[in-house]
Amino acid sequence: MHKTFLFILFLIAMSATGWGQADRAVMVREAILYISPDTNSSKIGRATRGREVAVLEQSKYFVKVLLSMGEGAGVTGWMLNKGIVRASTPNGDAILFGEGADSEAEASRSHGRKGAAQDAMRLYYRTAEYFPKSPLAGEAMWRAADIRWQVEKEDISLRPSSRERDPLLRAQIDDEYMHEVEKKFPGTKWADLAAFDKLDNKLCGDWQGLPKCPEKESEMYEKYVKEHSGSPKAAEATYEAARRQAALVEIYKGMNDEPKSGAARAHAIQLCQQIISQYSQVEDWPARAQRLLYLMEQNVTVFGTTIE
Repeated sequence: MHKTFLFILFLIAMSATGWGQADRAVMVREAILYISPDTNSSKIGRATRGREVAVLEQSKYFVKVLLSMGEGAGVTGWMLNKGIVRASTPNGDAILFGEGADSEAEASRSHGRKGAAQDAMRLYYRTAEYFPKSPLAGEAMWRAADIRWQVEKEDISLRPSSRERDPLLRAQIDDEYMHEVEKKFPGTKWADLAAFDKLDNKLCGDWQGLPKCPEKESEMYEKYVKEHSGSPKAAEATYEAARRQAALVEIYKGMNDEPKSGAARAHAIQLCQQIISQYSQVEDWPARAQRLLYLMEQNVTVFGTTIE
C-alpha cells in the first residue's frame, strides 16, 4: 500500500489522541515504553531508532508519547525523556544523519545489531523530512532510498524468477522512493544515483547466450551516461556498457556472425578508451577498463566459462 495513504490513515486514526497538535520527534536510541511514568511499571512496547513519536505530555523525567509503528499502527506509553530529536533540536539534522550513518555501519558488520539497516533507512528519511533545507537532506533521502532498494533487490535475487531472461517476468523493485529523490532533488548527484539504481529493474536475469539482452543493456547504460554525464556513476555505467560489448564479441562469434563480432569489439575498445581518458581518477574503473582491453587484445574469453 502507498506510504502516503498509510500515513494519512495513521493520522486519522490517531487524531483523537492529539497527534496533530503534539510535538513530533524522532528516536535516536532504543527506548522502552511503560504504562505509567515509572520504570517499575509494566512495559507495553519498545521504540527503535528512527521511529517517529508524538510527545503528548511530560512528567519530570518522562514523556508520554504516541509511537508510530508504521502502516497505520501506533501505541501510547511513557518513556524516559532522552534521545528524542525534534525539528527544533539544535543540529538535529546532523544528529539524525549521524545516527543513521552509525546504524548503517552497524548493519555492515558480520554480527551487527539486528534491524540496523532498517533503523538507518528510517533515520535518513526522517533527516530529509524534518530538515528539508539541510545540506544533508539530499544525501539522507538518497541513502534511505538506496538501503531500501538494496534490501529489496537482495530479496528478489533469491527468488526463482530472478533468472528469467525477460526482466518483466520477475518481481520489480519498488522505485517509489527513488522517484521521490528525483522529484525533490532534481539535477543533483542524488537524482543521478537514483536513476542509476532504477536501471536494475531493466536488467535481464540470464542472457541465455543470446545477444538481445547485452545489446539492450549496453544501449541503456550508454543512454544513462548521455543523460547524466556528471553522475558519480557515469564511469561505472560506461564500463558496464563496455563489458556487455565485450561479451557480444564472443556471443556473435559463436553465431558465426563475424561482422557483428568485429563491430562489438571495436565498440568495446572505444568505450574502454573513453573510461581511461575521461574518468582517469574515478575509483578503479580505469584499471578495470585497461584489464578488459588487455583481455580482448589477448583474445581471452570474457563471456562464458571456457578455459583454454
